[in-house]
Amino acid sequence: MTAPYFFSNLEKAICQERSSIDRWFEQQWLSTPPPVYGSIDLRHAGFKLAPIDMNLYPAGFNNLSQTSFMQAIEAIQSLMRQRYPSAKSVMLIPENHSRNQFYWENINTLSFLLREAGLDVRIGGDPTFFPQNTAIQLAHGGHIVVEPIQRQAQRLVLDHYDPSLIWLNNDFSSGAPAYVNDIEQPMCPPPELGWHSRLKTTHFSHYRDVAAEFSDLLSIDPWLIDPLFLCCDNVDFMQREGEWCLTTNVEALLKAIQKKYDAYSISSPPFVIVKADAGTYGMSVMSIKNSDDIRALNRKQRTKMSASKGSKTVHRVIIQEGVYTVETRGQSKSVAEPVMYMMGSSVIGGFYRLHKNKSNFESLNAPGMEFEPLTNTSLPHAELYHTVARLSMLAAAREEKCVQKT
Repeated sequence: MTAPYFFSNLEKAICQERSSIDRWFEQQWLSTPPPVYGSIDLRHAGFKLAPIDMNLYPAGFNNLSQTSFMQAIEAIQSLMRQRYPSAKSVMLIPENHSRNQFYWENINTLSFLLREAGLDVRIGGDPTFFPQNTAIQLAHGGHIVVEPIQRQAQRLVLDHYDPSLIWLNNDFSSGAPAYVNDIEQPMCPPPELGWHSRLKTTHFSHYRDVAAEFSDLLSIDPWLIDPLFLCCDNVDFMQREGEWCLTTNVEALLKAIQKKYDAYSISSPPFVIVKADAGTYGMSVMSIKNSDDIRALNRKQRTKMSASKGSKTVHRVIIQEGVYTVETRGQSKSVAEPVMYMMGSSVIGGFYRLHKNKSNFESLNAPGMEFEPLTNTSLPHAELYHTVARLSMLAAAREEKCVQKT
């Protein structure tokens, strides 16, 4: 039986077993409530659909459709009733950079969604970067104001504003600031899940368990929804340290993928993605089809791989099974991948990430990418995509539960 045929059967099984799958998720959410929000990057290879990244402090809300806005507002209201029923005011804490207008469009949209859900919202910035009220002009007109955060005892406040909830849209890649320590207000997501301490390998270890449990439910091969991965520590791309670990694990993972390809009669050559084990914005990422590619990296490529967001030096990488994408969008047939957004346990929508200058085995999260909001008619495998996104969110819920225990 070939993988494309089995993939079609998988989609049918998920549609037919929707009720039992929903009950299974409901049971899972009872023991491990989902994070407040997240975005999941998916890749559909025709024979496999898998998450390749999961962000717990997602930007990009400005790229969603109007339908997604309505679903987001309803999901936020549900979240607030369940978890923070007495919260009426929110301090939204953004990233510290102030030059990326697309990011501030995201903050403006997220603020709008929180307000439409019935919350009073003001934006609080790190006082080191925003020492006074700062008006940030938006690309499409108007502006938003970022106010310097103040700490009073164990509370974060703004001038004449003492919020009941702190909502983070800052992943603290360079480390969590001292002002978020020992705060009595609830803070979501918890700052401990920022990229200063969170690892992609941790998420995908939890996801591997989730995918195995879900696959038992449907009697399928979990590989169809789960990317294989390995990791390397003590890596220094500039000094060529850890090169043996990289080449050895690339070879091992390529062999493991090829074994699966052989089992499913897949003729495409396997490849892997090497990327920083922590971080976002598509930095420190490369596609590899042969371990010799590691040894052949030139200085420019090593420099690109050596640092992630916030100029944080990369010492640990995840070597992840590369998943082709068969999806294209637009007249130019740009290579595309869906990015799904969730509020709690609800999939609220998403967008296609497109890149006309990338191939179907490269990372699309790169300069030159474009976005196309998903609609009810633009996502051909919606039920399947929503299900895999929820599986990734469940893995993130288990991450959060582990952090809360410590």
